[in-house]
Amino acid sequence: MTDTSAARTLEEAVPLGLIPTVFQPRLEALSSAKSWMGWAGYQSAVVIENMEFEYFAIRNQSTLFDVSPMHKYRIQGPDAEAMLNRMMTRDVRKIRPGRVGYTLWCDEEGMVIDDGTLFRFGPDDFRLCCQERMLGWVLDAAWGFDVQVTDESDTISGLSLQGPTSFSILKDAGLDAAAALKPFDLAEIEPGLWISRTGFTGDLGYELWMKNADGLALWDRLWDAARDWGLKAIGFEALNLARIEAGFIAAQVDFQPIHSTLRLGRGRTPLELGFERLVDFEKDHFNGRRALLQQRQKGLRTHLVKIELGGFKPSNGALLYHRKTKEVGHVTSGAWSPTTKRNIALAELKAPYGGQVQDDLWAEIYVHEEGQWDRRLVPVTVQTSPFFSHPRARATPPRPF
Repeated sequence: MTDTSAARTLEEAVPLGLIPTVFQPRLEALSSAKSWMGWAGYQSAVVIENMEFEYFAIRNQSTLFDVSPMHKYRIQGPDAEAMLNRMMTRDVRKIRPGRVGYTLWCDEEGMVIDDGTLFRFGPDDFRLCCQERMLGWVLDAAWGFDVQVTDESDTISGLSLQGPTSFSILKDAGLDAAAALKPFDLAEIEPGLWISRTGFTGDLGYELWMKNADGLALWDRLWDAARDWGLKAIGFEALNLARIEAGFIAAQVDFQPIHSTLRLGRGRTPLELGFERLVDFEKDHFNGRRALLQQRQKGLRTHLVKIELGGFKPSNGALLYHRKTKEVGHVTSGAWSPTTKRNIALAELKAPYGGQVQDDLWAEIYVHEEGQWDRRLVPVTVQTSPFFSHPRARATPPRPF
């Protein structure tokens, strides 16, 4: 006789397919597009209703995006600061308690493993949020240090509240203590509810972090408070357009995390991604320091830069040329920006192009019109500033909108 009870228990314990986040019931009820994707094994929205409406909600009212699938690692203990300073390229000691820092970490060859945000709750208490699964690497980096590493990916939920009216919504929800938060500040506004003034849109916005059990109540509280301010749930496509406007890079799109590459030469260093300011050669040794020092002396292989292109046809994946003949790079992320009315992109170019050489650059764009493909060469201009930047993103306290 076969005992099936153990098999049934195992079946019930292992999720089949994508795992719903705490907020999936609310997202499902709002979604008319029914367009979902996998993100770290979780169900995540591509579009809720309409990508264009969702994008304009980011820039003109406020939006909620479920960031719960982010990998989240709590690092605590007497050596937490020293361990992270050994792992990260930037000087972690300069991130004060109650602050958040954008950071990168590398292998010994100086290739970026991933980027993410480092939340500092206290002198010996941090949380690392990142795109790629990092538990094995973080545990390896913690070897020999007096620290405890806890994977909070499945126990902590997150909401990204972004847009001009985001603070007004927090205020009407009784969370007006967030008024004191400057960009990259972090505070426990209520017991168990941490709010950071961070986001992926380049606009005024916040990220709210709570235990799973508190997630739905917070969602409903924000939704009720937004009646006079406008609030829309959004999917990844709208957020992706906003982050390109802000000039933010995305893993697996604008660079390949070195642990996920299959071919030699596909990894990139922080210097090649334009983040020399986040590499502190003055602090003690960190992963990749020797290799990055050598690269700084010998020169970079590539440059990741922001560019503006002629015309209005999106350039995603377009090849880039110097003097219209020599292929020198490609677009990694491209879009027509509805807010700035510009054709914008992030692009990787082979050095010295994009660095010392920035003149006479062209993009090859193929346009499909009425069953026919048309090849166009459009001029390219390297940009140094974000395509979208608004004073409200930095104003403290934020003004009501």
